[in-house]
Amino acid sequence: MRYSRDLRGYGEQTPDPKWPGGARIAVQIVVNYEEGGENSIEHGDAASEAFLSEIIGAQPWPGQRHWNMESIYDYGARAGFWRLHRMLKDIPVTVYGVAHALKRSPGQVEAMQAAGWEIATHGLKWIDYRNIPAEVEAEHIAEAIRIHTEVTGERPRGFYQGRTSMNTVALGCEEGGFEYLADTIADDLPYWHVHKGKPQLMVPYTMDANDMRFSSGQGFGTGVEFFDYLRDSFDVLYAEGAAGAPKMMSIGLHCRLAGRPGRAKAIQQFLDHARAHEGVWFASRLDIARHWAREHPWQPRQRPSELDRETFVQRFGGIYEHSPFIAERVWEGEMGAVHDSAEGLAARMAQVFRSASDEERLGVLIAHPDLAGKLAAAKRLTAESTSEQASAGLDALTDEEKAEFTRLNDAYTAKHGFPFIIAVRDHDKAGIQRAMARRVDNDTATERAEAERQVMRIAELRLHEALK
Repeated sequence: MRYSRDLRGYGEQTPDPKWPGGARIAVQIVVNYEEGGENSIEHGDAASEAFLSEIIGAQPWPGQRHWNMESIYDYGARAGFWRLHRMLKDIPVTVYGVAHALKRSPGQVEAMQAAGWEIATHGLKWIDYRNIPAEVEAEHIAEAIRIHTEVTGERPRGFYQGRTSMNTVALGCEEGGFEYLADTIADDLPYWHVHKGKPQLMVPYTMDANDMRFSSGQGFGTGVEFFDYLRDSFDVLYAEGAAGAPKMMSIGLHCRLAGRPGRAKAIQQFLDHARAHEGVWFASRLDIARHWAREHPWQPRQRPSELDRETFVQRFGGIYEHSPFIAERVWEGEMGAVHDSAEGLAARMAQVFRSASDEERLGVLIAHPDLAGKLAAAKRLTAESTSEQASAGLDALTDEEKAEFTRLNDAYTAKHGFPFIIAVRDHDKAGIQRAMARRVDNDTATERAEAERQVMRIAELRLHEALK
């Protein structure tokens, strides 16, 4: 079964984004322009808007206009936008512009463009797409691009739907004209998403460093709280950048929310705080996307989770010596992006091995060859075992060393019922011989447990080699 989510990401070591000028952090501010694109009877919708306003817990009014709700949105266009514009006009901002909102606000669009702001599309209207058929959402995306192009003079290069369906990202990929998609909050850095074999750059957004939390029951109550959160987020990411792991910080603003005076002060305080630090790159999302595409272009790589059964078993059936049932059961279980790394696939194979019957696990042990034994002499080892034994010099033993290995092998197998197993790549020849001499005297239960640990370690090392 294919598991669609990628829970691994970049892992412990994140890539160096190589921000311009060696910046320690990229700060990206979004101004959501939605006013005039929200649900309203006057806009042809079935009910009034109920989302992201000062009226916490508001419900739609079917068939009725909601004066207070409309007034709140009007404030964002009439006053809030201009307050944010005055504060941010000298910064490379990205606007998430709802197509119908942009169409109804030519003065604001002109100001955005005069400031050099990027205007990405925020969809056609302010719609919750969770229950909208994929073909209808695709039509809306196309119409949003058409209106956006007519209003601004150029098509959007970035796409953020916001209230997504499970089809949104796929539809954004299939549209084919976006340099980045932003409907993800999965990381602190851009990353490549592959859809039907084609790469699409994702530039993550934020739900936490976002003024939308003023409109929720569990969120910011004052501008002080908002500033504290933005400052703390910046400080942590800046420190990570100083330690050699730079990130990006996204900030989400809405004209009707952060544009209010008591909240706008927090934005100004944050700007003052960030500007007081060296190595801060203020950038639009398009700036970041293009930089990432240049510095970290998509590289095709092996993805075991995407292989068919026959190919997967052919490729990984020998990781556990002569025991393809391990690979078969791995493929038949849940496979996802986490298994596309050596660590992830090794962990999954180890789970399958541990869950195998006692007889099956013993069979895996018995399938391993003696170290420097008769199979090696006859050149009948698997390619993996041949390479491993050669790495420790077991393919070039003196006659005396061969005799000692044979004696220890015979004694070990006679006592325990399976060959001596050790991950030879972790040891040299002398260390292996010492381990054999020491372990031959252990009780069989102890050796059985140790042999199984060594089998899993060998598999891990083989996977690191196979998935370079």
